[in-house]
Amino acid sequence: MSDDLCPGAQSEVAAVRSLLLKHPRDAWLGQDNVSTQWRALNYAAEPDFGRAMAEYDAFVELLRTTGPDIRFLPADPRTGLDSLYVRDAAVATSRGLILGRMGKELRSGEPEAVREYCARSGLPVLGAVEAPGTLEGGDVVWLDERTLLVGRGYRTNADGIRQLHTLTAGLVDEFIEVPLPHWRGPGDVLHLMSLLSPVEPRTLLVYPPLLPVPFLDWLRNRGLRLLNVPDEEFDSLGCNVLALGSRACIALGGNPRTRKILESAGLEVLVYAGHEISFKGAGGPTCLTRPLVRE
Repeated sequence: MSDDLCPGAQSEVAAVRSLLLKHPRDAWLGQDNVSTQWRALNYAAEPDFGRAMAEYDAFVELLRTTGPDIRFLPADPRTGLDSLYVRDAAVATSRGLILGRMGKELRSGEPEAVREYCARSGLPVLGAVEAPGTLEGGDVVWLDERTLLVGRGYRTNADGIRQLHTLTAGLVDEFIEVPLPHWRGPGDVLHLMSLLSPVEPRTLLVYPPLLPVPFLDWLRNRGLRLLNVPDEEFDSLGCNVLALGSRACIALGGNPRTRKILESAGLEVLVYAGHEISFKGAGGPTCLTRPLVRE
């Protein structure tokens, strides 16, 4: 559309041209800060700050091979370790970002930090979710440019979904709410993108055991190709894959069966080491990135 402020933002699979990141040096600040916060945030173990810096730099270099414009959020006293996972604070649309409202209380300062960055850098903001609504970007997936999927679970509630529906009026033809399971409870991280990742047009990487049968039927009835993540690679974030465009994607290392499934489907898979930046905080490559423009 000629009036798009953020072209291609309503795609999860077109080529990434611009994206927002936050480096651990600005999200984590140092090992002392990590040691203070990681337990309250329910990390699997204490991350090593030095190793995380090296992992993240390698991750950024892998992203740079596809040529996007990369922007970095600065350090902000309102945010903590989880601000590394920049997707969750906002939803991208062709008319600008919609700021979320975090379902995890310790992340409550992240959307306002993004708002201030947008004001300084000229990124458009379409609107924001307000109390009592909660909405995290990991629960919001563009199935195509006019079809929006929203997971309803412990991080995104009914009022947040209602507000998102209102804010995206005119941008969406189909707005699909997907109920999420209890799984390991409210303290764990389970977003919709924990259970599915678009990897190219009409192809999704999915973990069927935790998705509702009516939703899976709906996807199949649309003729979509579903690639199933093996059970043994779900906990190691096998289902969290970032599409880069041109049939390429980036995935966390350590999931060889999922990688083979993707490659057998004709995709190039770029792999990064993320023991510190992904495994311990349960945030894969989609969580670490907020694409702004695709084409």
